[in-house]
Amino acid sequence: MTKVVVASAPGKVVLSGEYAVLDGAPAICMAVDRRARVTLAAADGAVTQVRAPGFTDKTGRFESVNGNLRWLNGQAVFRIVGSVWRAANALPGGARSIELDTSEFNDKDRRRKIGIGSSAALTVALCAAVKGSTEAASIMAVAQRAHRDLQRGAGSGVDIACSLTGGLIEYRMEGASVTPLNWPDGLSYRLIWTGVPASTAGKLAKLNAGISKPSRVRLVSASEDMASAWHGGDADQIIKNYRDYSEQLRQFSVDHDLGIFDAGHDELWRAANAAHLTYKPCGAGGGDVGILMGTDEAAVNAFASALAAKFSVLECRLTLAGVTTEETETGTT
Repeated sequence: MTKVVVASAPGKVVLSGEYAVLDGAPAICMAVDRRARVTLAAADGAVTQVRAPGFTDKTGRFESVNGNLRWLNGQAVFRIVGSVWRAANALPGGARSIELDTSEFNDKDRRRKIGIGSSAALTVALCAAVKGSTEAASIMAVAQRAHRDLQRGAGSGVDIACSLTGGLIEYRMEGASVTPLNWPDGLSYRLIWTGVPASTAGKLAKLNAGISKPSRVRLVSASEDMASAWHGGDADQIIKNYRDYSEQLRQFSVDHDLGIFDAGHDELWRAANAAHLTYKPCGAGGGDVGILMGTDEAAVNAFASALAAKFSVLECRLTLAGVTTEETETGTT
């Protein structure tokens, strides 16, 4: 019989602390119920094959030679596999068959990737499949190393932490610290996709190459205040704090020429304020997704429904389920 491991991990949305988390501030992040899946099985021969149906028609092939990963083809397409294999020290051993599935992170109509953390979710799922574990102590460091390698050193690790644990969390880079939080009673939300993909790595590179302005320090302070509001769990206070936080994020964006509120985010922010709701881009901004929030669920739903002609309201919600694995056996030896 052949052992088959199926691992999955959720995507994520950063609710506050984007960029500031790199300067030691807390980030608030929630896992969402779109999942990346990895199927890993032993295979005959010496060559491991990698497929990702729906993402590419190509098949990656590699083998272990003297403890090193040697790609026969597909290295550029399947960089994530090489990063995880190195981070997990998974080079020795027999051949595998690997299937990667991130279809739940794609908009089927526009054929574009929705920016809710597909690479982090896939990294966590692949690490769990390779390590045969879902324990944070076993996976966190490996997944962080792999994703940092994949992103060429960029990023805070908040997306990895959230995909690993699930739920709503506060994350700090120092020690990869994770504190679980509860979703506040009476706080309604909808996730909005702008339809424009954004590059987190590109924006981080631009930030690091520029001159730091005072608004960067103020964003750290605003992120601390947002984290305190989330810990307090009062929906009205959270909405109130977001008004200042969004202003600080906007000024930070202008000062550092990051375009965080581009691609429709500024329009949505202004319209939400006029409707006595709050809206903000999530993560790097400049496209991808944002979140609409309010304490009046009917008003939130009405606002979201009116966006259908120009933006996409995502049918995904907070999930408490982090990374999972399941082992089965198939075939005969």
